[in-house]
Amino acid sequence: MSDIAIRVEGHVGRITLTRPQALNALTYQMCLAIDAALLRWCDDVRVDLVMIDAQGDRAFSSGGDIAEMYATGRAGDFDYGRRFWADEYRMNARLKEFPKPTLSFLQGFTMGGGVGVGCHAGLRIVGETAQIAMPECGIGLIPDVGGSMILARAPGALGEYLGLTGARMGPADAIWAGFADVFVPEAEWESLKARIIAEGSLDVVRGVAPPSGGLQALTPQIDAHFSAGNLGDLMSSLHEDASGFAAATLKLLSRNAPLSMACTLAVLAELGDAPDICQALAMEYRFTWRAMEHADFLEGIRAAIIDRDRKPRWRHAIAAVPAQEVSRMLAPLGPNALVF
Repeated sequence: MSDIAIRVEGHVGRITLTRPQALNALTYQMCLAIDAALLRWCDDVRVDLVMIDAQGDRAFSSGGDIAEMYATGRAGDFDYGRRFWADEYRMNARLKEFPKPTLSFLQGFTMGGGVGVGCHAGLRIVGETAQIAMPECGIGLIPDVGGSMILARAPGALGEYLGLTGARMGPADAIWAGFADVFVPEAEWESLKARIIAEGSLDVVRGVAPPSGGLQALTPQIDAHFSAGNLGDLMSSLHEDASGFAAATLKLLSRNAPLSMACTLAVLAELGDAPDICQALAMEYRFTWRAMEHADFLEGIRAAIIDRDRKPRWRHAIAAVPAQEVSRMLAPLGPNALVF
């Protein structure tokens, strides 16, 4: 498959995303190929660990390739998207729970679906170009691919802040928030990969201090505002604050789908601070299963990717999302629930 290279090198099962011209956006077939490789390697005595990386210097993976999902959804076919998400989420869970050591190298953009491949490895290496984010609220979704689990485990109310704003994290911030583990300068990556392949071990990985980030210093402001119980209270809290942080945050939130943000807060509250990935994915799937028909996903994609007018017409005003609609989007799916 030209979009992905899957092979065994030494004692390492290696997965490389090979769509740099498309910022390594994940197609449905790429998700299935990763899942199939993980299944094969579980019991393959040749494979001691799994390494995941990507070609190009602009992105590990900018997210999912959603053009087909948009086209089928606009035609009234919601089943394709539901199959894509279900199979992708199962792959995310298999990676997180893989019984052998796993590591990833995350350069440039790692967003959305890229987080689901790169940020569930046991050892996540970032370099100086890393920009990690969960920007799904900007396209009418919620943070998914197991990202809600990472957000729920973040310090204080940082997960709520990152999930609602879609703010990008450099290497230090990604490590602080729990999306990465170790900083290694990117000039050293190829030699490090060669040593891992030669020795079949992660013991050769040595991180250094990353360039400084800014999120940790913002903890008091983030916790003060994003601990609010609902979107309306959060917005009121920010509007009452004359600080530059509040103004910048309000600008970020104003771009995003109100229903998605309200549901994100509800998901993180439901998950608590120690969810497992299957719990998180099953909750996410309740929203994504309904996203095309009952939420703002199709409109979000239209505004961001198809027409690119950046003027989405969301279903709700930012402080007027009915609680019953949040409950409806996150209600159990019965026979349609995600199973692993």
